Amino acid sequence: MHVCVLGAGIIGLSTAFELTQQGHRVTVVDQGAAASGASGGNGAQLSYDYVQPMADPGIWAQLPKLMLSPDSALKIRPQWDPAQWAWLLRFLRACNTAQSHSTTAQLLRLAAQSRAALDDWREQETLNFDFSSSGKLVMFRSATAFDAARQQLALQQQLGGSPQHAVSASEACAIEPALAPRRELFAGGIYTPSECAADCKKLCEEWVHILSTRDVQWCMGQRIERLLVRGQQVQAVSLASGQDIQADAFVLCTGHTTPGLAAQVGIHLPIYPLKGYSITVDTDGPGLAPHVSITDSARKVVFARLGERLRVAGMVELVGHTTQIPPERINSLLADTRDLFGDCSRFADLHPWTGMRPATPTGLPVLGRQKNGPANLYLNTGHGGLGFTLAAGSAVQVVSAMHSH
Repeated sequence: MHVCVLGAGIIGLSTAFELTQQGHRVTVVDQGAAASGASGGNGAQLSYDYVQPMADPGIWAQLPKLMLSPDSALKIRPQWDPAQWAWLLRFLRACNTAQSHSTTAQLLRLAAQSRAALDDWREQETLNFDFSSSGKLVMFRSATAFDAARQQLALQQQLGGSPQHAVSASEACAIEPALAPRRELFAGGIYTPSECAADCKKLCEEWVHILSTRDVQWCMGQRIERLLVRGQQVQAVSLASGQDIQADAFVLCTGHTTPGLAAQVGIHLPIYPLKGYSITVDTDGPGLAPHVSITDSARKVVFARLGERLRVAGMVELVGHTTQIPPERINSLLADTRDLFGDCSRFADLHPWTGMRPATPTGLPVLGRQKNGPANLYLNTGHGGLGFTLAAGSAVQVVSAMHSH
């Protein structure tokens, strides 16, 4: 079967790889280069066991700060955009305990499937993408936040998964000595020894190389204009160049732009971009850079070691579709890095980046066929900040759904 994968980020390329594993002929289409969107400079954490959704009951108490504070790490700025307002209302409805628990359980299952799939792929292929399994510490600056985290930990332990531990600030510093100079900032943390980190863009580049040896066809730098439908089937995808690509099945993996394409065939998706930022610095300073992945929960900033580099990523902005990088956001990430790991780098080059993470209100991705859509169109989108973590499992699920029909 010939399958056309629309999108060449980590979701689309993982799907293309799994399709070739199952013997399918594949064409990949993207308006840019591989990993040119949200996969290019993300937080680098493979967060298989700590998947707390953003839609949480605690959001309600934070709303005034989220709407008004210029320094908030989670920022909501209403635009003249009905899609944003609709998404925000659905998000607020999802900020309840029952939905949060349900989402957590489903994300943990998908994340476990992703871990297993990526482990299998790593055994099968020689992949160079700065993979490490040195664990993760999620650190909390207040006793209240730490108490809430322990409640989430108890829930996740009930649902299964790898061992996790609530640790004091002193215990966290013993696990990651680079935190020791700033121990007084933290009330405690959640430690997951089995968590991993890797360079998502490098993995995308590896997939491009491997898929090219499997005779995958590429249509890169080609904007997708529309899906051409006849009856209950997508017949072809029409590109801005005038080219039409026909296939037996299509997989839509186009991130935050997916709703516009899906709407052409009657599928209305509650997906909106959550804008994030990152810097990447060389660990060439005289001080100690962390080896364990660190999440500063209060600042919503993550620190992930990638070989001899440190990826620092953070912020969640519901601000529309602009891809501009305000200097103050990069300066904020730099200040956070200097605050915790001040002499870990000379900070000569920051490699500033921004990405638009496609999110659903609940935090659950949209996978497989949709009841009101064409029979041969499959979706793999809406992963929010967990795209890298969930990519392998999502690919396996979507390709499996394709075979079941």
